[in-house]
Amino acid sequence: MAKGNVEGFAFYEQLLYYYKANRRKIRSRYNDLTRKYLAYNDVEENPTAFLRRPQFEALEIYVFLKEFMGNPQVFEMFDDWRKRRNHFADASYYSVKQTLMDFAQTPMGYVNLPDAVEKQTDHLFRQMKLYRETYPNYIYALAMGLGKTILMATCIFYEFLLANKYPKEKIYCHNALVFAPDKTVLQSLREIITFNKALVVPPEYAKVLDANIKFHFLDESGASLHTLDDSAFNIIISNTQKIIVKKKRKEDSAAQLLFKSDSLLSSVYGTDGEEEGVITEESELLENQRFKKLCRLTQLGVYVDEAHHLFGADLEKHIRAGTGQRTSLRDTINMLAKSTSIVGCYNYTGTPYVNKQLLPEVVYAYGLRESIQHGYLKDADLKAYENVRSVEFLRGAVTSFWERYGGNTYEGLPPKLAIFAATIAEANNEVRPAVERVLADLGVPANRVLVNVGDDRITKDEDIRNFNDLDVVGTQGSEKQFLILVGKGREGWNCRSLFGVAMFRSPSSRVFVLQATMRCLRQITGEQQTASVFLSKENYDILDAELQKNFNMDIKDLNKKDKKESHRYEVRVLPPPRSIKLKRIWREYRLLEKTYNKPISFNLANVDCTKYASKLF
Repeated sequence: MAKGNVEGFAFYEQLLYYYKANRRKIRSRYNDLTRKYLAYNDVEENPTAFLRRPQFEALEIYVFLKEFMGNPQVFEMFDDWRKRRNHFADASYYSVKQTLMDFAQTPMGYVNLPDAVEKQTDHLFRQMKLYRETYPNYIYALAMGLGKTILMATCIFYEFLLANKYPKEKIYCHNALVFAPDKTVLQSLREIITFNKALVVPPEYAKVLDANIKFHFLDESGASLHTLDDSAFNIIISNTQKIIVKKKRKEDSAAQLLFKSDSLLSSVYGTDGEEEGVITEESELLENQRFKKLCRLTQLGVYVDEAHHLFGADLEKHIRAGTGQRTSLRDTINMLAKSTSIVGCYNYTGTPYVNKQLLPEVVYAYGLRESIQHGYLKDADLKAYENVRSVEFLRGAVTSFWERYGGNTYEGLPPKLAIFAATIAEANNEVRPAVERVLADLGVPANRVLVNVGDDRITKDEDIRNFNDLDVVGTQGSEKQFLILVGKGREGWNCRSLFGVAMFRSPSSRVFVLQATMRCLRQITGEQQTASVFLSKENYDILDAELQKNFNMDIKDLNKKDKKESHRYEVRVLPPPRSIKLKRIWREYRLLEKTYNKPISFNLANVDCTKYASKLF
C-alpha cells in the first residue's frame, strides 16, 4: 500500500457510489440539453446507445463534476465529503459505499470514520492539496481498448453544445486542446475528426457541431496554428512537442532572430521545438507561435491522452510543480493557465496507478481486470518459455498460433500475430528467416509476413500502408498475419484483429513489455475471444511486475481459467410484503326501453311565434 492511501479506499469509488445513489435527484438539476445528451447515450433510455458502460459512467461523472458540483478541485470535493459539507451535507443526497474499512454508520446515513482511518484520510487530503493546480485537474483511468479517444470526443462535443447555448457560463469549454505524448498516439487521435458524431450526439444537435467546429491537426514539423484570436469551437490536436515550452540552450542566430516566436515571419512559418526536456527555471523557457496562438483563445479545455506521461517514474518528484523537477508538458499547461482562462485539464490514461501509488486526482477508473471479466476485452492465454533458443521459441509460438487460429476469420479479418524483436538486425537476420521457415513447414505462404522496423531500407512505403490497413477488410494489409516489429505497436496502435503477441528477448524498456502485450486484447466480434501471449520467462516476470505496478493486479488475473469470476451485488433492504383485504362493492345498472301508446304533445299550437317572424326594415 502506498503511503497516504487508506487500504481498500479510493475516493473515486465513493464519488461514483454517491452519484449512483442519488442519480435521479442529481440529474433533475441539469440543463434540459444535458439531460437529452445523457439520455441519448444511456442504454437504459436508448437501447441503441453507442457508448459502452464504462465510457458512459465516465461521461456521467464528467457532467456531474461540472454541472452539479460546479467544476471544483478534487481536494475540495474530498474535504467536503469527509466533513459532510455543501452537497454532501444533505442527508437526502448523502450515501457512502462500504469498503474494506470498518465504517460506523449513523442513523442519518452519515459515516463516522475510526480515528486511525481519519488520520489517513487527513494525510490523503494534504497530499491532494499539495499536488493541486490553479485549475481543476481530473484523471479518467480506463483500461486500454475501452475507447478513451471516443470518450474524449464525446466530452468535447458535450462542452461545445452547452457552450453554444450558454455562452456566458464559465464552466463550459469554448475551445479544446488535445495533447498526445508522441506521433503514434497523435495519429490515433484522428478518430476525433473522423468519428461519426451522430453516434453520441442527438442528430439534431450534431448538425450544430458540424457547422461550428474547426479542427486543427498539427502533425507536421513547423506547422503553424491558424486559429482566429478570441474565436470559439476550435479543436487543436497536437503531440506535446508541437506546443511544448522548452529550455533555451544557446544564443539565437541571425536566422532565429528573424523567425523567432514574436516576429512577423513566425506567424506565417511557425517555430519548431521538437524536443522535450526538464524545466528548472521558468525564465529559461521558450515559447513558440503555436503556444502564443493558444494564449489568445479563451475558456480553453486541455485534454491529455496517455496522461501517465505527465507523472514520470517517481510520483513524488514529478507529479507537480514545486516538488522537484517538472515535466515540460505540465509546465506548458501551467503557463497557458497564466496567459488565458483554462476551464479544466482532463487527463485520460489506462491506469490510475504510478508505481503502485494511486494518483490523487482520479475521479473515475475502470481497470484491466474488470474489463476482461465483463467481456470488454479479449481474455488472455499466457504461455511462458524457459531455457529455449530464439528459433525454438518462434517455432513453438507460430505453430501454436496457427493451430489455434489458422483458417479462422473474425468480422472478415484473419487473426494476426505480432512478433517483437529487440533490434532491427535481429528482426531482419534472425526472426524473419526463422518465421518464414516455420510457415513453409505449415504450408503458409511467406507473403503473410509483414516487417515494420522503422528503417526504410527494410520497411517500404507499401509495408507502412499495409500496416495501417490491418483492420481494413479486403485490403492487402488485412491479409498479413505475421507481423515482425521493432519499436512499433505501443500506445495508440489499434488493431482489433491482433490475436497474439510473441516476445522472446527483453526490450530496453520494461514498460514496453506491458504495452506490447496489451495490444492483442482489443475486443472484436460480439463474443469474448481469447488472445494468445507467448513470452520468455524473463518477459513473463517483467509483465507480472508491471501489472502489479500499473494495474494493482497479478498476472494470473489475465487468465480467466486461473481466476474466479467476481461479481458485485447491490443489496437493498425491502420491507416484508403486506396483505391487505379489500371490500368489493358491486353496483349493477339496467337500461329499460319505455313505450308510449299516444304521441307526445308539445302544445305548439298555443305558442306565440310572432316574435320569431322575419320583418323588413
